Amino acid sequence: MDVDGCRFGVVRKAWAMPFLAEPAELAGLRNAVRYRLDHWGLAGIVPEAQLCVSELAANVIKHVGCGTPARLTVSMSGSRLRIEVSDSDPGSVPVLVTSADGDEHGRGLVLVDALADRWGIVLRADSKATWCELTTGLRSSVDHVDGPQVARAEALLGLLGLSVRDKDVQRGPLTVAHAEEAAIDVIADLLHWLRAHGCDPDGALGCAQMSFEEQRGQTL
Repeated sequence: MDVDGCRFGVVRKAWAMPFLAEPAELAGLRNAVRYRLDHWGLAGIVPEAQLCVSELAANVIKHVGCGTPARLTVSMSGSRLRIEVSDSDPGSVPVLVTSADGDEHGRGLVLVDALADRWGIVLRADSKATWCELTTGLRSSVDHVDGPQVARAEALLGLLGLSVRDKDVQRGPLTVAHAEEAAIDVIADLLHWLRAHGCDPDGALGCAQMSFEEQRGQTL
């Protein structure tokens, strides 16, 4: 079954990471976000997400206190990426500065406000969470980043997945794991085809990798 245009559906489970609100922790938070978004197929919004995480964490450091226990949560909110930083101080609420009076309070939220599709604050009895949501360009939380190469591969792997699936497995929606197995089989078959026709499989594989890296660089 087709899921909002994506045959397989990308699983993006909410992910959380506790941290201490200290300047030395910011690089680790940015790296963790990059790793997670790469794994989710959302490399294109990594720079924006990293900046938002840094600013939200920096707000805790500055306005709640260095060393404050905090928590970063990354999830999908429909088609948007949601980034949330929570701490245990509901009394210190971030304020967006819109004037040029030199007050630095809330300056970090100016950048978040510019990058994010929307943002807000959730107040609880013993904590608060400042969140923002970034536009991904996806049609749903399980969709994939579009592109002609991806669309061609999606169609091909859909057909292959239907034909090679284990007959003992109950039929149901195709998964990315099924597609990965089919993709590996296709790559191996194409290398055999090249060798059988007197071509250089290793050279072709190297050229394909170079082309992939070049095209990926153009989208980042």
